[in-house]
Amino acid sequence: MRVAFLGASRGMGRALARRMAERGDRLFLLGRDLADLARSAADLEVLCGSPVETAACDLLQPESFAPALASAERALGGLDAVVVTAGLFGTQEQLEADAELRARVLVADFTNTVLFCELARERLLAGGGGTLCVFSSVAGERGRKPVVLYGAAKAGLSRYLEGLDHRFHERGLRVVCVKPGFVRTGMTAGLPAPPFAGEPDAVAATVLA
Repeated sequence: MRVAFLGASRGMGRALARRMAERGDRLFLLGRDLADLARSAADLEVLCGSPVETAACDLLQPESFAPALASAERALGGLDAVVVTAGLFGTQEQLEADAELRARVLVADFTNTVLFCELARERLLAGGGGTLCVFSSVAGERGRKPVVLYGAAKAGLSRYLEGLDHRFHERGLRVVCVKPGFVRTGMTAGLPAPPFAGEPDAVAATVLA
């Protein structure tokens, strides 16, 4: 499978990318930190035995989306899937106290993720179809005091992905919305972990099952 992967260099994304490489998928990594991407690419090349290329793509810079996806499609000779695990997070207290952070999280996790997915959807459908796999969050399942703002962004993203699947499924687009719950990653470091907290590799195995 030929996969453009946004967010493969950290946490949950890294675990999923490693599993995909191990099963033989061809990956093209997208992200904002090119040095970090290069390290991840080198790691994945050992697992899959083939070159893994990269391109800059930042959820806060929508002008980077189209060139990044074009580079991935060109390098892989087409796209079978696009995976999005990238996103921003802030606690409710942080988001209430910092207007700039609040705007960045809301824009990155909803508006710009949707814009990226629209471009990915167009490319996948132009190639006959494929899979769009996007990580949302159970924080968006209902309104909760600890995650009012983050949860609102993820709720919007989840509903968008649901509608996208209904609209384009018959044309060959398979939309997968992953809501894994609390996973022990760098993003959740310092937060109290619930009894059901998951580990990245275990979640990745479930996603690919």
